[in-house]
Amino acid sequence: MAEHVIVSGHLTVAPQTRDEYLRGCTDVVRAARAAPGCLDFAIGADLIEPGRINVFERWDSRAAVEAFRGDGPSDEQNAALLDASVAEYVVSGAARPLGS
Repeated sequence: MAEHVIVSGHLTVAPQTRDEYLRGCTDVVRAARAAPGCLDFAIGADLIEPGRINVFERWDSRAAVEAFRGDGPSDEQNAALLDASVAEYVVSGAARPLGS
């Protein structure tokens, strides 16, 4: 099995701006899901912390991640970030589905 890449973590924005920030991510999510090599891509509001945005991406290769990244977030999105803790993980081996 080929290695997959998982990007996971969270962003922090001011609680009163989170919904607006997420609306601004709609086109990014749509583009990522349509990008070659994207297996999953989600950005969403945390259920407990009002300023937290959870990030999860799954790609079939590092090359696919790099091809999609381009310039990254817009200047406006970067300005809204108070903190970010996002990491990239390389996963090898077969996936094991949960439940049935």
